[in-house]
Amino acid sequence: MKYLELVIHVNREGLEPMEAALMEMGLTDMVVNDPEDLADLMNKKHDYDWDYIGDEVYKLAEEEPSITLYFDGDETGNGYALAQEVDLKVDELRQAMMNGEYGEGADFGPLTVTTTLHDDSEWKDNWKEFFKPTLVSERILVCPTWEQYELSSEEKEAGVKILKIDPGMAFGTGTHETTSLCLKAMEKYMKPGDSVLDVGCGSGILSIAADLLGAGDVLGIEIDPVAVGVSRENLELNGCGPHVRAIEGDLTKGVDYKADVVVANLMADLVMMLSKDVRAHMKPGAKYISSGIIDEKLEEVKAAILDCGFDIDEVVTDGMWCAIVAS
Repeated sequence: MKYLELVIHVNREGLEPMEAALMEMGLTDMVVNDPEDLADLMNKKHDYDWDYIGDEVYKLAEEEPSITLYFDGDETGNGYALAQEVDLKVDELRQAMMNGEYGEGADFGPLTVTTTLHDDSEWKDNWKEFFKPTLVSERILVCPTWEQYELSSEEKEAGVKILKIDPGMAFGTGTHETTSLCLKAMEKYMKPGDSVLDVGCGSGILSIAADLLGAGDVLGIEIDPVAVGVSRENLELNGCGPHVRAIEGDLTKGVDYKADVVVANLMADLVMMLSKDVRAHMKPGAKYISSGIIDEKLEEVKAAILDCGFDIDEVVTDGMWCAIVAS
């Protein structure tokens, strides 16, 4: 499928009037790139906003403001006509600004338009080429839905299980260090028949793994309804029975469930924030496995977990990431 990407270059003062002009045309689906919007993120408005921020975000903060729209690039469609209408609307705004309709000295920036034709077949599924069947722990082999994999006799003898996954729009392919650390800890500390609570279940990968490892009952909880839908699809894909469930909810509000093992693959500040609530969902002698913790935050997270009355059994690391097992 071909599509037109139309970028309107403005300055920050020009964003609002340009948005209004586009909405007058009935165009409400647009991407507004305002580097100022990154200010709250960079200043970390909430403790749990981020643990690690890449260089690409800093680069975005240095970009000029712009508004991006997408139209059908098929020559038989109306995408090109709409793009021309937008171009004319930008000219109208420029003229109105020059005529003083927005006040003397108004400056909305360059008010230029860049239009590029793309073919989404060039990139849409390219990422799938890099997601291959992978043994992410001793007994869990993650296999994407679009791949076929047969276990070798050696793998069968070692008790390896295939976990089919389509991450969709949810976090969790199993190949990230934070997830593999959780899986390895689950293999070590879970016992057959254990009940498992998967906090922030994402794509459902840890819930499915718990089932494959012999859990008697599994509850995945997630605040993102899209992720809940993805998780449920993956549970069905792997043949999980009614004893494995994914629900939309908040661990701190109205969840009445106690588990032998609680897994939370989140990030450091969320782990610290939720640890005080985790205890209420643990049976005597239960294990609490938390991951998604960057090494720079490890000591802070350990201190928070200890303050909540836990004993730390083990800390495992992989590169810059850490997981904590606590009782």
